[in-house]
Amino acid sequence: MWRLVLPKLGRLSRSLKLAALGSLLVLMVLHSPSLLASWQRNELADRRFLQLNKCPACFGTSWCRRFLNGQVVFEAWGRLRLLDFLNVKNVYFAQYGEPREGGRRRVVLKRLGSQRELAQLDQSICKRATGRPRCDLLQAMPRTEFARLNGDVRLLTPEAVEGWSDLVHCPSQRLLDRLVRRYAETKDSGSFLLRNLKDSERMQLLLTLAFNPEPLVLQSFPSDEGWPFAKYLGACGRMVAVNYVGEELWSYFNAPWEKRVDLAWQLMEIAEQLTNNDFEFALYLLDVSFDNFAVGPRDGKVIIVDAENVLVADKRLIRQNKPENWDVWYESKFDDCDKEACLSFSKEILCARATVDHNYYAVCQNLLSRHATWRGTSGGLLHDPPSEIAKDGRLEALLDECANPKKRYGRFQAAKELREYLAQLSNNVR
Repeated sequence: MWRLVLPKLGRLSRSLKLAALGSLLVLMVLHSPSLLASWQRNELADRRFLQLNKCPACFGTSWCRRFLNGQVVFEAWGRLRLLDFLNVKNVYFAQYGEPREGGRRRVVLKRLGSQRELAQLDQSICKRATGRPRCDLLQAMPRTEFARLNGDVRLLTPEAVEGWSDLVHCPSQRLLDRLVRRYAETKDSGSFLLRNLKDSERMQLLLTLAFNPEPLVLQSFPSDEGWPFAKYLGACGRMVAVNYVGEELWSYFNAPWEKRVDLAWQLMEIAEQLTNNDFEFALYLLDVSFDNFAVGPRDGKVIIVDAENVLVADKRLIRQNKPENWDVWYESKFDDCDKEACLSFSKEILCARATVDHNYYAVCQNLLSRHATWRGTSGGLLHDPPSEIAKDGRLEALLDECANPKKRYGRFQAAKELREYLAQLSNNVR
């Protein structure tokens, strides 16, 4: 089944933002006492604001001590609840500090969904458990599918969660064992056996897997081991904390040419790493846009900061089971869809082929080539190359073949040559 992916909701036009800003000014005048109160109060130490009362219908509790002790505080404008209606994605910036360390560092806080999506989650849980749209979530959760593995269940198996989210669209037992073993929202992590988790922790794990598996991607493929994802820190209720990486990739769209070449090389290296690695897991990026990557201010390293839509295929299992055409190289179909950051793909094929060019296609089409469009711009990250490179024509030819190949299996070869060429241009030859 083919799927055309469009960018996520929440990108407002300039006119809507101006109107919203005007409304905000009026509200600030009308609600100045509550405005002052929200500025002075650390709501990140409030159990209800964190929605800790909704556990186990939440994402975890490993960072609750830090939140409730006041070690995590919103940055300036994040303290104003009047601004929340502009924050559709429910992503906040905060400062975190350990008393023994001194000083603070920036972190990113996520609710993993919009207010509407979270409300729909609550209603869904209540309807499944009680038939009504509202209920006590604490009482309802044990009566849903999120409690199916409570008790003396030994393993998290593919049959139990297949298709719940992109992460487990086609899970292998090896992948699920990895998810459980690296689950960070338990004191007894390190074992792939479910029996070592409390019932509440199992329900939190399954709910996260179904609602937004990004925390599980970050935990299972951690930055400490060289994976190109933001570092997972912890959760409290329905607030997840991850390490702040830096400015989003979009802010480098008009950076000096040498910088953009280096970033492009890194993006192609990420595509290669996620496609071919020693662990034989292929991590396919199903949502690729300039907003989903960030760049470290000191090391200049490109990191994926939105990992909700990552499909993991176990190449070892594919080679073992040998589904139909498993060893036929798969070429993704180019789609000039007149929309920003769209991709065309088949999840079923991604799950059934050992050799797939999807990640090269996604990066080239949506980020690097002339086909890339974002926020009203076109030309991709490598727009307007120096005259000598433009005249040579090799870069443009490789980008075009990587995005929209004219030869059979042309993208595979173009991606390889593009990585090598960008390495030469940016002096990143190893």
